[in-house]
Amino acid sequence: MNKLRIKKLGVLSVAKIYASIMLVISLLISIPYGLIIIIYSLVGGSVVGGNAGFAVGGGGVVIGIVVMIGLPIFYSIIGFIGGALGAVLYNIFSNFVGGIEMEVENIA
Repeated sequence: MNKLRIKKLGVLSVAKIYASIMLVISLLISIPYGLIIIIYSLVGGSVVGGNAGFAVGGGGVVIGIVVMIGLPIFYSIIGFIGGALGAVLYNIFSNFVGGIEMEVENIA
């Protein structure tokens, strides 16, 4: 068994990984929510009827699309910032504590 110690993390690489993970997670969440908002607004608009129904249905469709597009972008930005901050904090504290130790073995 070989011991390795992670002394420093690349801030930009960790930030990109966090942003990518948050993008995928937010897509899995925001697309169903956006579709639910669209469906409920169209059903509600059909119940109201007339011009008010078109306003309710159209507004809900716009909000549903904004949720499906806006939330993944927002979560990716938050993930990027959080990943960068986490990497910077790790780099600062690893100087005092010594970093994370890992045991690895060669299998080939």
